[in-house]
Parts: sequence; C-alpha cells; structure tokens
Amino acid sequence: MATSAGNSSTAPNAAVDTIAAVSTPPGRGGIGIVRLSGPQAASIAAQLVRLRQPLAHARARLADVLDDAEPGHTVRIDEAVLTYFVAPHSYTAEDVVEIAAHGSPVVLDFLLRRAISLGARLAEPGEFTERAFLSGRLDLTQAEAVRDLIDARTLTQARLAASQMGGALSHRVTPIKQSLVELVALLEAGIDFAEDDIDVTPQAEIARRIDALTPPLAALEASFARGRIVHEGLTLAIVGRPNVGKSSLFNRLVERDRAIVTATPGTTRDLVTERISLDGIPLELVDTAGLRESLEEAEQLGIARSREALADAALVLVVLDATQPLNNEERGLLAAVEGRPALVAVNKSDLAAEHPSAMEIAGVAAFSTSALTGEGIAELREHIVALATGGAAPEPGMLTTLRHHQAVSTALGALSDAAQANANATPHEMILLDLYRALWALDSLTGQTTPDDIINLIFSTFCIGK
Repeated sequence: MATSAGNSSTAPNAAVDTIAAVSTPPGRGGIGIVRLSGPQAASIAAQLVRLRQPLAHARARLADVLDDAEPGHTVRIDEAVLTYFVAPHSYTAEDVVEIAAHGSPVVLDFLLRRAISLGARLAEPGEFTERAFLSGRLDLTQAEAVRDLIDARTLTQARLAASQMGGALSHRVTPIKQSLVELVALLEAGIDFAEDDIDVTPQAEIARRIDALTPPLAALEASFARGRIVHEGLTLAIVGRPNVGKSSLFNRLVERDRAIVTATPGTTRDLVTERISLDGIPLELVDTAGLRESLEEAEQLGIARSREALADAALVLVVLDATQPLNNEERGLLAAVEGRPALVAVNKSDLAAEHPSAMEIAGVAAFSTSALTGEGIAELREHIVALATGGAAPEPGMLTTLRHHQAVSTALGALSDAAQANANATPHEMILLDLYRALWALDSLTGQTTPDDIINLIFSTFCIGK
C-alpha cells in the first residue's frame, strides 16, 4: 500500500486527535517546552494555565501555571509563555500551542499529565513531523532533514540538513520528474490515439528524451559519495610500530593533548578515540597500540585491539618513522592495507636528512609530516578529506542516506531499461512499464508513493516531541 502526503496516516486517529509531548531534552534547563497539536490544542492549553491575554496567532502570551490539587486552594507554581499558531500556518498545519515554562522536569511532567487528562494523547516519536509530512507541509526528504538537523554533530552536517529542510534535494528531483511525466504522457497519448491516425512518438524522440534525463540523475547519484560521509562520518585508524609518533600525530589532528606521549615504546596500551571534523567530514580518530611482538600481557591485548581497529576502520593512516628503515612488520602492515583507502605519514621529517613532501610507499600515497613542528599536518588533513570523499566536492541537494541512493539508482536502472527497449523497437506499452518504474522510484524519494512501513520506520527514529 502506498502513502500519499495529505491523504493517509500512520498515526492513530491523526485526523481528530490532539497530541502533546515535551519537546525539549530530558533533564533540567532554563526553559522547557510542552507542545500540543490538533483541533483541541488551544482549548486544552487555555485550561492548563491562567492566561493574562487571550491567545492570538503567532503572538506570545504570558500565563500562570496553576496547581489546584487541593479543593478551593489554587497556587501558582510557575510562569509560562504560550505561543499559538492557527492552522494551517503552523509546523504541522494544525492548531499548535507551545508552552514555554521553566525547565523543571516536575513542572513539564505536570503540564503534560494535565493535558492528557483534558483530552490530549501522548505523541508518538516523530508524530509532529509526520503530521507535517501527511499534511503536505514537508516532503519526505525535508522531514528526514529535521531528524538530521537534530542529530547533527558538526556545523557542516547542520548546514546540509538545513539545506535539505529548505527543499534542496526536492528542487533537484522536481524538474527530472516533470520531464519524465511529460515523456510518459506523450507515450500514453500516442497509444490512446494511435487508431485515429495520430503519429506515434518517433523512436529517436523517445531516445533523446531519455538521454536528457540520465545526466542529472547520474550527477545526483554521484553526490552520494560525499553526502553519505557528511551524514554518517567515518572511522580513521592510526597504526604503526611503537614510537613512530602515532599518538603525537593523533594529538595534532585533534588539536589537543588527548593521547599520552612519551619516549618509551609501547605507551599506548588501549584504543584512544576522538571525534573531529575535517572540512565538515565527521571523523572518529582511533589511536592504536604500536604493532610489534610482545610478551607482556597488557600490551598483547592492546595490540590485538589495534588489529581489530585496523580491520574495522573505513580509512587507515599508517605512520612510519622517517629516521628508520622499513622493517618486516611495517612491510606486512602496508601489504595488509593494499587496496583499502589508506595513507602513509612519514613522521619525524624534521629529523630526517631528506623529506620529500609527497611520495609512494608500497603503492600507498605517502606524505612527510612532523608532529613536533607541525610540518605537513595541514597537507595531511587535506589528503585525509580527499581520501574520505573520493575527491567529490560539496554541492546543494546531495543524497545522504541509502534510501535516497537506492531510489535514484532504481530510477537510473529503469531509464536504462527503457532506453534499451526503445532501441529494440519494443512496443510503447512495454517501454511505459520501465518509465513508470523510474517515476515511482523518484516519487518514493520525496514520499508520494512510499509504503506505510517505510513511513513508520523513518518517523520512529525521531525523538518524542518532534
């Protein structure tokens, strides 16, 4: 079954229920917000507090939060600000009231329980945004961007989510869909009126139109290379033998003394991790124990974990000592990362007689660095970003999730099948099957023809209150 924005719902009684939830994070804070949405939002809110002025659209109103638990005795327990948004001029396109009280969990829980006792229902995770989607206020990519903005760990992630909320991805998809719909309509008309001696669309014209659709879709698919990484981030394992400067490079990259650095080999006994952002790419750096043969139990455990981190990491930075020749363990390490996204940092270049800025060691790109002086660190950061993104540049409307990518890939595959069918002079009825498959794939991207179970899964990942 397909869900179409504005005419179906996955929430119970969404057309008549008024929902309520605390929309601020759990815990204490200066401000806490209880949000209501639905036909009874204003009337319930008016009973929760004593308003000093009547509610009015998009106007803040001071009010007293009252506790009348004892008969004949009412006390004010807080002061709040109510903001009322009249349908359809609200986030959900329903009547919405937001009650901003002091961020005491006791007060917020009191307001929420009172709202439920007055007829509201506790909102499901993501139900406010789901109602915005079902009402047509947001398409599915914009709704997903709301969650991404909440989850953003870097400013670049926040900017990307804000761009998607503004419809950047939808704006890239809409003209492609429009051209596809026009081609479908042309073929449908040719079939409908063929018996009336109206010319059927020429094969060359169909080929031209399909060819015109492919480049923008292919460019959109290619944007996933960077969009996915900005959205999800990557893990970079820093590996090498003891005392080559792994921890010092780690500290340079995180720009603080996070890992212990000493001249004694084998100082790092366990994994040390830190999240950073390089050119907007979220990276989890993992400093590992030096790889060598050891009889000490603690160091052996650290080395075993290092090998696990090396196996699990998306990117690998192999650190070598510019003052020492390669040993067998390092040759084995370089062989182990062959074919994987990896870089070599030839560290301690300040102590080496010669230190070329760029080279290749065992087929892996290598760069001279000095964790002590900072030489080569900026260039190393640039090469890590290039390795992570495959050189893909940032652009508006990037694909950020596997669901997005699968939809565009399906559309491209369907168009390729349609082009092949057209080249084989296949009847237009059969070509239309492929074109409709491409159209449905693009519709699923924005939510026009998305199955209910996918809708449920997407919104269940939201926090309650959003």
